[in-house]
Amino acid sequence: MTEVSTQRLDAGTSEAQQRRVAGSLRAAGLRAGDRMVLAVPACAELLSAAIGAARAGIVPVMLNPALTPAEMAELIDDADPAAVVDSRAALADLLEGPPDDLAEVPRCRPMHYTSGTTGRPKGVWSGVLSDEDAVALFADEADLWGFGADDVHLVCSPLYHSAPLRFSTAVLLRGGSVVVLGRFDPAAVVDVVNTHQPTTAFMVPTHLQRLTASADGPAALDGADLSSFRLLAHAGEPCPGSLKREVMDRFPAGAVWEFYGSTEGQFTVCSPEEWLARPGTVGRARPGRRLEVEDGVIWCEAPSFAAFSYWRDDDKTASAWRGRPGGARAFSVGDLGRLDDDGYLWVDGRRDDLIISGGVNVYPAEVEAALSSVPGVVEIAVFGVADARWGQRVCAAVIGSADPEELRRRAAVSLAGYKRPKDIYVVDDLPRTGTGKVRRARVAAFLGLEPA
Repeated sequence: MTEVSTQRLDAGTSEAQQRRVAGSLRAAGLRAGDRMVLAVPACAELLSAAIGAARAGIVPVMLNPALTPAEMAELIDDADPAAVVDSRAALADLLEGPPDDLAEVPRCRPMHYTSGTTGRPKGVWSGVLSDEDAVALFADEADLWGFGADDVHLVCSPLYHSAPLRFSTAVLLRGGSVVVLGRFDPAAVVDVVNTHQPTTAFMVPTHLQRLTASADGPAALDGADLSSFRLLAHAGEPCPGSLKREVMDRFPAGAVWEFYGSTEGQFTVCSPEEWLARPGTVGRARPGRRLEVEDGVIWCEAPSFAAFSYWRDDDKTASAWRGRPGGARAFSVGDLGRLDDDGYLWVDGRRDDLIISGGVNVYPAEVEAALSSVPGVVEIAVFGVADARWGQRVCAAVIGSADPEELRRRAAVSLAGYKRPKDIYVVDDLPRTGTGKVRRARVAAFLGLEPA
């Protein structure tokens, strides 16, 4: 087993690092509203760099370092950053600047890239917030989860995702500590739990499944002392009821919470008691929000500090927001769901065609675009199939004479690993609408597979 790096970062050390980051950026001429790309594997210094930049009003653009050079270049070009930090050496240099003053809380949200059904990545942008909105945005997360100086937060998800970065930021700025894993590994998680006794953590259901899997012997969590936990929050993909019940049995009573949200914004929170009373719900609206479901689509009325736009995409922004009586505004990310009479939400489906594999979004149109030029491809449809380990796995159905091995070779050079089809099927036809469009949601059943 490859050793997994582990770092513990306390609030005081991070504060000093954040001030040096701000000093480096200002000395380089960056100012509030500028963007800085951070594309470095998970580490404690990356956390300090992102928080220090945000407290200086410089927007950290968090990119997955595993992207291919072409994928990375496309996003960097779109973000138009004033600085790019894409190596450990560049990150170390950033932490060597002269200490500078910082705002009490981040003055902006980091910009993360997400995609719609077109597969074209788009940045979620909030700009520089007013002082009032900046304080409210920070408190929205920190107060909801009750983060404080006694907390030790386990970071086992990539920091280019919004939730792990939000949780870590709130813990550090409330005086707590974080333990950062270089990558998720069940044995490493157990070692951290037993050594550092974390009080809080965020995981996706794929993490929970890997920690509780016991088909090949004892489950990883069998060797963990979980008594230190007061909060295990999960989100990012649907969590099977049987898995959730097992996790709730293993962790201390009252510790396992769920929330529903997206890169764009947060919708709900669900206590363990609420979930047990209404299995399958993702909870009710978070404080300061109101939910509605119209024509099956979930809308969230949001406070001013939760406003966002899609970076340099007015049309996408306009389609995500709409006015409400009295001037309130609500947004949607296109997910489908239903509300009961008490305001509890059930999510029936993510964005059309979206595949969520290991808690990471995969957009079929992007994968199809990368593979459609392989010789012999007449038509290609990328879809998700249920997977016990990853939640969903990426698959492709191809019409034509293309060699599946050539498709795999093209995927290996064109797409990050989590986007590459795990199974490729050569077919004569695909399920279609009356107008001839491929119905991706029905491809799995068409092939006699278990749909996601």
